[in-house]
Amino acid sequence: MTVVTTNKFISVHPEDLKFQFELEKQCHCDLKLGNSTDKHVAFKVKTTSPKKYFVRPNTGVIQPWDSCVITVTLQPQRESPPDMQCKDKFLLQSTQVAPHTDIDELPLDTFNKESGRIIEELKLRVVYILPESGSANTEVKSKPTEDTSAVMQRIRSERDAAVHQTQQLKRELESSRRRRSGKTKSGFSLRFALLVALIGIMVGFLLNLSLSSSSAPTYANSIPTSLHTE
Repeated sequence: MTVVTTNKFISVHPEDLKFQFELEKQCHCDLKLGNSTDKHVAFKVKTTSPKKYFVRPNTGVIQPWDSCVITVTLQPQRESPPDMQCKDKFLLQSTQVAPHTDIDELPLDTFNKESGRIIEELKLRVVYILPESGSANTEVKSKPTEDTSAVMQRIRSERDAAVHQTQQLKRELESSRRRRSGKTKSGFSLRFALLVALIGIMVGFLLNLSLSSSSAPTYANSIPTSLHTE
């Protein structure tokens, strides 16, 4: 058997397995395999961590100049690797087979090193990235900064609105106090004026009554002299 580390039989896109990694969540990555020959090509996908990943299909036959998509699923993980650096590897093996060969008809030793066939092997790297981010770490780090700026701006706006509302409430309260104070003073002045007028009327009435009593004529019980009997 001859093992070739190039990929003349099959083209792979993308060249790395990129997973948007989230704790306790399942994520997947699609790989497009293209047959770049005029022969039927069989492939098989292997991994160093078979319990962590599901590959569907992990074995298949691609017709000449055709392509297929395989889906690699990462099972939910309870913890992330240090610095988000994954050490898992994948190996894509491919070899030419007889025309019109079906997947169920592949011999058991198709990818065996002792089969005598030419087998190409391509190693695929696993990359973990944060959700909604690019492959560059700078993009991942810049997003929290933008989020923090937006939060700070929102806090400032809410603070300014609260201060403005407080000042408005103070002005309204002060205006209400002034109105109540004006009404109290005017009511007191009116009552006081009415009381003074009433007292003046009573005093005037008593004075008039006293003067009337002192100027009335006095009638004596005397008998006129012209009526005396001589």
